[in-house]
Amino acid sequence: MPKSMLPSLRLAVPLALSLTGCAGTDQSDTSPVKAQAKEAAPAGVAHQHTVLEAEIAARGGERKVGENRIGYIVEAAESWFESEHGAHGKLVNREPAKNETHHIEIIPMEAETGRIAPNVPVKLEVVAAKGKVVQAQSLNFYHAEFFHCANNFSVPTAGKYTLRATLQPPTFLRHGASGETPALSETVTATFAGGELKPES
Repeated sequence: MPKSMLPSLRLAVPLALSLTGCAGTDQSDTSPVKAQAKEAAPAGVAHQHTVLEAEIAARGGERKVGENRIGYIVEAAESWFESEHGAHGKLVNREPAKNETHHIEIIPMEAETGRIAPNVPVKLEVVAAKGKVVQAQSLNFYHAEFFHCANNFSVPTAGKYTLRATLQPPTFLRHGASGETPALSETVTATFAGGELKPES
């Protein structure tokens, strides 16, 4: 190839590629198939919501309170990893204590989008039939198949109980413009009445 043609080729090839890229972008914007592909959630995100919905249906329930959809799940007491010595210590497995019977999860979600809200401060009360609070605890934030807030509880006597979850506004920052109402900015309480709790572990 003559050397005199090389400079023009160096210019022409990137220009042709950039024009092809632009045409491809325009076509993908108007293609229904490509638009649907853009809407599809990553496999891990889709899986966490599939598991979450199945567990709420099988072992819990839900309430819509304000802008929140709040789910709960009751399971046998569980283990988890926690820091051995302070916030930056080695993570060690913490087994359930002998008196812990249930692992109760609260899942705060945005009602409009379905997104799980992370690290929301939650206080959960387990209330007996006559209004006596059997146990009240702050919940921990967990990384698991789906994000949730939970703790182990001690409810040794089988019966019907009410779960009362109070969600405080989280401390993380929120994007938004002046005059807008910040998301998740109000304290809300969700009450789940008449659930059957029986010793599971």
